[in-house]
Amino acid sequence: MRKIFILASLVALVGMSACNMELRKIERTNNVEQKLAYADRMYEKKKYNMAQTLYDELIPVYKGTEKFEGLYYRYAYCSYYLKDYQQATFHFKNYLDAFPNSPRAMEIDYMQSYSYYKLSPKVPLDQANTMKAIAAMQTFINTYPNSDKVSEANMVIELCRKKLEKKEYNACELYYNLGHYKAAGVSFTNLMRNYPDSDRSDDYKYLAIKSYYLYAKNSIWEKQKERYERVVTEYLEFTDRYPNSKLKGDAEKYYNLAKNNIKSLENEQNKAKLNQ
Repeated sequence: MRKIFILASLVALVGMSACNMELRKIERTNNVEQKLAYADRMYEKKKYNMAQTLYDELIPVYKGTEKFEGLYYRYAYCSYYLKDYQQATFHFKNYLDAFPNSPRAMEIDYMQSYSYYKLSPKVPLDQANTMKAIAAMQTFINTYPNSDKVSEANMVIELCRKKLEKKEYNACELYYNLGHYKAAGVSFTNLMRNYPDSDRSDDYKYLAIKSYYLYAKNSIWEKQKERYERVVTEYLEFTDRYPNSKLKGDAEKYYNLAKNNIKSLENEQNKAKLNQ
């Protein structure tokens, strides 16, 4: 088994060496047509590193000629297939700027947008490219409403929005876990408003109610009544917006607690006035 592995490795090494020798030979030639033909063959064989190296050299030679569009089209895709999505977005954009009326413009517009999506990082990281992907895909949909890629573009937008929603939720949860209940209440409310169609929208509103309740509970006596009243208002909005929510009973508990606390505070205030 070990001998087979060594033999296979040697064969692969010899093959790579032969390819590199052939590439060096092509690079040294002054025949640009031969270089382009070889680059195209490498591209078709999915040897994108080799194709990219030659295309890079040929771009200034063919720029302004009728062959340049096809060359740059393949050159842009080399970056994409090599998973260099930053360069892919750059080259796809350059292609669109150079050939806005090309029959390939719709395809390249989508690929530029999709490359932004491929650059979208994990949830905890900066989501600038996620937002760029959403904007680019929406522009694509608006520009090509009849494209067969519209459904895919909408799916990408939905996936990106889910990621942004998760990141925003994590920030809300952090406020809550740190005991910053006012900030948590405001953040959960904003989260609900930012993603009204989310399947967790009622959950965000419930968590806002819970956060506002804890904010009131931990407030100084003089501020508690008005803050418990905010809980009551939030609950009434919850029942209007989500009358069939499974969380209605849980939200109602905080509503009842807030109402009882308001009543107790009013009684204490009345007693204080009588004792004056």
